[in-house]
Amino acid sequence: MTKEDKYVDLLSGIKVLIEGETDMIAVMSNVAAEIHQTMGFWWTGFYRVIGDELVLGPFQGPIACMHIAYGRGVCGTAWKKSETIIVPDVEQFPGHIACSSQSRSEIVVPVFSRDDNKRVVAVLDIDSEHLSTFDETDRIYLEEICGLI
Repeated sequence: MTKEDKYVDLLSGIKVLIEGETDMIAVMSNVAAEIHQTMGFWWTGFYRVIGDELVLGPFQGPIACMHIAYGRGVCGTAWKKSETIIVPDVEQFPGHIACSSQSRSEIVVPVFSRDDNKRVVAVLDIDSEHLSTFDETDRIYLEEICGLI
């Protein structure tokens, strides 16, 4: 099964899984679990915007940083720019926050408010223990998944 095939199945499964659910934490919990289980990533989770920082939300994988400042690291930068960031080698990203030395590549996708499509309310952060794991296929499907949240 190709990566794209996995994402097509994942997307349809997530739509059914979260249909009608209004609690954002519950949705994030199951979405993180479903992505993590289906795609086999090393760390999959959400950081929620609370005040002027990102706070750790539902995730799958080893322990993680609990607070990230606006504009700091990959997650804070994706929040500040309101755009997806793909990092093939985290050691080459200026200001990368090393929650774990096992993380080698990363993708961070903003989650926008339903009532204001420009306001970031969370970010989906996915790490891999391998270099150059993420590409345009990941970006396209993960942005679509985040659009469902």
